[in-house]
Amino acid sequence: QVQLVESGGGSVQSGGSLRLSCAASSDTGPYRYMAWFRQAPGKEREGVGFVDSVGTANYADSVQGRATISRDNTKNTVYLEMRRLKQEDTAMYYCATNHRTWMTLKESLKPLTYDIWGQGTQVTVSS
Repeated sequence: QVQLVESGGGSVQSGGSLRLSCAASSDTGPYRYMAWFRQAPGKEREGVGFVDSVGTANYADSVQGRATISRDNTKNTVYLEMRRLKQEDTAMYYCATNHRTWMTLKESLKPLTYDIWGQGTQVTVSS
């Protein structure tokens, strides 16, 4: 089973940008959906967005217009670029995938839809 490793987190000032990477241990081609989630202390894990096998991405309302998710199957890597970061973006960010060949948009942002997770990378946004 593929393993996912996130990197690129860190501390950034409000208004800044960050690019997170999710490196897979094997070919990401068979995995149609690659998603990003985040979890702030004391809060539930929430979907940030996902990208499908042809590069089409969808985003949660909270990051719409500020996030770009992309994938490079030649590098077995998925990326999350966040711009105009806010303090409320502070969270542990996780990469996830599943073996689904189809899912609804509603399902795509639910943690239970995914069964393969990385260990997360912390993003802290300061004022």
